[in-house]
Amino acid sequence: MSSPFWRRPVFSWALYDWANSAFATTVMAGFFPLFFKQYWSAGADATVSTFWLGMGNGAASGVVALLAPLVGAVADRGGTRVKLLLLFTVLGIAMTAGLYWVERGDWPMALLFYALAVIGFSGGITFLDSLLLDVADEPEFDRVSAFGYSMGYLGGGILFFVNVLMFTRPAMFGLTDGAHAVRVAFITVAIWWAVFTIPLMLFVRERGPAVPLGALAALRAGWRELRNTIGHLRSYRELVLFLIAYWLYIDGVNTVIKMAVDYGLALGFEASSLITALLITQFVGFPAALAFGWLGDRVGARAGILLAIGVYLGTTLWAYFLDNVAEFYAMAIVIGLVQGGIQSLSRSFYGRLVPREKSGEFFGFFNMMGKFAAVLGPVLTGWVALSTGSSRIAILSLSILFLAGGIVLCFVSESSSRDPSGRSP
Repeated sequence: MSSPFWRRPVFSWALYDWANSAFATTVMAGFFPLFFKQYWSAGADATVSTFWLGMGNGAASGVVALLAPLVGAVADRGGTRVKLLLLFTVLGIAMTAGLYWVERGDWPMALLFYALAVIGFSGGITFLDSLLLDVADEPEFDRVSAFGYSMGYLGGGILFFVNVLMFTRPAMFGLTDGAHAVRVAFITVAIWWAVFTIPLMLFVRERGPAVPLGALAALRAGWRELRNTIGHLRSYRELVLFLIAYWLYIDGVNTVIKMAVDYGLALGFEASSLITALLITQFVGFPAALAFGWLGDRVGARAGILLAIGVYLGTTLWAYFLDNVAEFYAMAIVIGLVQGGIQSLSRSFYGRLVPREKSGEFFGFFNMMGKFAAVLGPVLTGWVALSTGSSRIAILSLSILFLAGGIVLCFVSESSSRDPSGRSP
């Protein structure tokens, strides 16, 4: 079977993962939690800053969760998924660049800019996911989805490596100190994100409706379509079961991504060690995501997801007893082996269940569940940390989500809910 990776629409689509993953690595997972704790919230209690970071992540994810299905339905009726992806991207880029100008101690402004950037990032992903059905055929879903995530790990990792060098050796880049380097890193993320979005803008074309509607007509039609879909959700049993399972296990995945650095700081590890661990995860994640695409082709996407859930469950139990940096590095390798895989196979598995003509709307539901999970997870860990004074108990609380998600996923059929022509039954 010939590789689909080098077709222009597929490669351009995957380059958007390369582009926006710089935000996920340098900003979300890396420097923002670090800078928020040590620069913008300087002098505040560690559990209080953890609480507010959790609230910021949760609020941003909640906004996207509420808007995603409606905006997706409108995009389907108007044939505007690419345009809306670009609109959210511009918001994310502008707010990320804006972090450069936030002054020391001004944590409310930093949190506001960050939350808006997360909305832009997450909103863009909603439409990127739905465009998988436009750039690939169903037999290619696992491999193309995995290719996108692997490109994201590589692209995000490369820029993150440069940003880490800027942070650890600021004089080499003509920067005054580490704080100046972090602020400049936010600018480099914005530029990277913008430049590598251009190929998608030029070469990805969605298979839109036969007669695209104008903005107001698309809004009315999208709202009617969304209400109709919600009213007939029982007709999509496998899809609904999968969404429940996904909501449970991806909650834990998202929380690990967003709170890992904060957890390491709470345990007293050096910031440089935590940044090194994130780099390890990125570069392990590149080949591992591709391997999971191969695994999905051979044993099925569901089996691959269940394997990754099992690894995450074991890792959260391990994290409770974590007590040295060497173990943190080992855990970073383990997470890197499954993080991209669970994300890419979830996207491709869901793509097989989605009616093609409603891909934007249904991927809106997909991302809604992911974002509602991203509300619960950070808020849960923040609240547990604040109420118990123990970050270890907070991280342990995630294990039940992986276990429950895996159990529900076992009841979801592997077979597609669409016939070969792409129509829903």
